[in-house]
Amino acid sequence: MSHLILIPARLRATRLPGKPLADICGRPMIVHVAERARESGLGRVVVATDAEEVAQTVRAHGFEAVMTRSDHESGSDRIFEALTLLDPSGLIETIINVQGDLPTIDPQTIRSALLPFEDTEVDIATLGVEITREEEKANPNVVKIVGSPRSEARLRALYFTRATAPWGDGPLYHHIGLYAYRREALQHFVKLKPSPLEKRERLEQLRALEAGMRIDVEIVDSVPLGVDTPDDLERARQIISGQDKA
Repeated sequence: MSHLILIPARLRATRLPGKPLADICGRPMIVHVAERARESGLGRVVVATDAEEVAQTVRAHGFEAVMTRSDHESGSDRIFEALTLLDPSGLIETIINVQGDLPTIDPQTIRSALLPFEDTEVDIATLGVEITREEEKANPNVVKIVGSPRSEARLRALYFTRATAPWGDGPLYHHIGLYAYRREALQHFVKLKPSPLEKRERLEQLRALEAGMRIDVEIVDSVPLGVDTPDDLERARQIISGQDKA
């Protein structure tokens, strides 16, 4: 399959203004994410942004950027516009959406997102990790996957929730918001209206499940650091500084 990695990036972050351009060890955060995406070896990497400053910075570091509208309600809408601009002929078969605030993500984690597509019935693929910290099991900011096991490392998603679920003995899984879409699935998804459970849980992926789309989840070893606060940014700097010295 032909792949396209898209990295949505907006400057208007409330908790960390200017987040994509935040300096981490001499390079902007969005550039670190693009470098990790390129190291995955999956193919073309493009940053989709509504800010000319972000686009110029990305291009100055040797990466590709595409300008998208500023009125998108979600990252999936932004990446679909980017896809139509970059590939109007429809040659790209799968799209990997890597969030622009994951500067320390392991390239292998990005590659893992495509593994569920071994099953031709899967529309959307995503990632999860087993929860090992007790406090995360009841934390509504840690989204849980309720899924049916397909193998030791894969679930078919039945539901996503902020509650502690499923009940009873057994592992709980933390959802990682990195998605891969078959092109037709992404095109179908962005035409759907927000669904009742999506609005109740505030989880966009429930829209796909409520519409009968299939989402499978590949289980990986760790949750990549998402940078949302100044403390997260400092932690990312420490991690990358340590890697640069190694």
